[in-house]
Amino acid sequence: MILILDFGSQYTQLIARRVREAHVYCEIHPYNLAIEKIRALEPRGIILSGGPASLYESGAPDIDPAVLDLGCPVLGICYGLYVIAQRFGARSAGARAREYGPATLEIDVTDPLFERLEGRKHRVWMSHGDRIEHLPGALVAIAHSDNSPYAAVRSHDGRLRGIQFHPEVAHTPIGAQVIRNFVIDICGEAGDWTMANFIEAKVAEIRRRVGAREQVVMGLSGGVDSSVAAALIHRAIDQRLKCVFVDTGLLRAGERDRMENHFAKTLGIDLRVADAAALFLKRLDGVLDPEQKRRIIGHTFIEVFEREAAALGGARFLGQGTLYPDVIESISFKGPSATIKSHHNVGGLPERMHLELIEPLRELFKDEVRELGRELGLAADIVDREPFPGPGLAVRIVGEVTGDGLDLLRRADAIVMEEFASMRREEPLWQAFAVLLPLKTVGVMGDGRSYESVIAIRAVESSDGMTADWARLDPGFLARLSSRITNEVRGVNRVVYDITSKPPATIEWE
Repeated sequence: MILILDFGSQYTQLIARRVREAHVYCEIHPYNLAIEKIRALEPRGIILSGGPASLYESGAPDIDPAVLDLGCPVLGICYGLYVIAQRFGARSAGARAREYGPATLEIDVTDPLFERLEGRKHRVWMSHGDRIEHLPGALVAIAHSDNSPYAAVRSHDGRLRGIQFHPEVAHTPIGAQVIRNFVIDICGEAGDWTMANFIEAKVAEIRRRVGAREQVVMGLSGGVDSSVAAALIHRAIDQRLKCVFVDTGLLRAGERDRMENHFAKTLGIDLRVADAAALFLKRLDGVLDPEQKRRIIGHTFIEVFEREAAALGGARFLGQGTLYPDVIESISFKGPSATIKSHHNVGGLPERMHLELIEPLRELFKDEVRELGRELGLAADIVDREPFPGPGLAVRIVGEVTGDGLDLLRRADAIVMEEFASMRREEPLWQAFAVLLPLKTVGVMGDGRSYESVIAIRAVESSDGMTADWARLDPGFLARLSSRITNEVRGVNRVVYDITSKPPATIEWE
């Protein structure tokens, strides 16, 4: 494996993504991970991430010096470059050294890090406030840019390397190859970490942990993460996996039937369905505040799930669809996240029910989970489905949630899903959905005036959901969408399109 030590860069997860794309397993840990734990991981190579600090500030984060003496190759990126260079006495410059945005990297010396790159000059992305001004004799310059005389360096034995630019971002076209060169050519990784191998190893791990008789209980939401996690656990222990699907009444049209047909009938998973729609609607009566909605839904979900899981009896383990970004956030040197999405990961149920956690996806990113789902044979409409909020349609109704409002939004949402599924685009959308607004407008329908509800359409492009841009859709497509909703959904006479990016807005309206 490749160990990535995180100094707080906004791009650290991207480094891991690029390493995984080379079919090499990697893990992210905080920069100050104890040297004993690093030795226990036995990394084939180490990557030091970038970070917002300056190494020459008081209290700047730094590694244990022993990290550079482990014997494996080390690559420092931006801040990581200075961590390596200052060990050998390099000097840096301050304010005038700042460089943010595109730059031209010129390769000066042949090096395995730059193998299979065409030419000597390449566009790269810089984001730094320091630069090396004086290079000590223990290091050799291998590339420069107009602003950075030592944009890439290495030790004489080739074991330590540092680069000023960010190879992990899309703005550095050569970046994926540079990272691949490091992990494959320099570190000697085989590049054979595949989802097929992951399934084989994870199934064996689950069987060892659960044993021959114990049971696992799991809540299925219909989303990608829980679906793939359930399919993987089911492959390992078959009918000893007991799943609970809570019908909150806040789901999309046909969701319950889809879950019962695919998971219970097609995959043969033991699925218990709890119809709690009336309970959720009753507790949401009169509630307007979005955060209060989320809390009520989360607490009610836990209550219903706990009751249904207890009725199954005998489970020692709780399965969850926790992903690697959640794990990274919890171990970041910046500290655990202040906000925990308890509804997404069924909150404190492990402690309340005295269950041990089984989290088979905790090493994976979202795109890897989708790939895993395909390898497990899950249907495309499960694996490729877009993100859907844990509280469901309740946070796509601005204001009070009512039965009539849910019915209206569910019909409009079905049209949105159908139309966007048939739309052809070079780049798929991150999300597209309908929102019911808490207002009515005057319209003309037939021979009379109407006073009915407004539906907003939200469609965004994104790679990770952290930022998003509104999709520039064809006016003809939007016209057809508006026509269908106003004609087919009784109670709607106006459709608007949201043209706000994230930031300043969020993707969801609530």
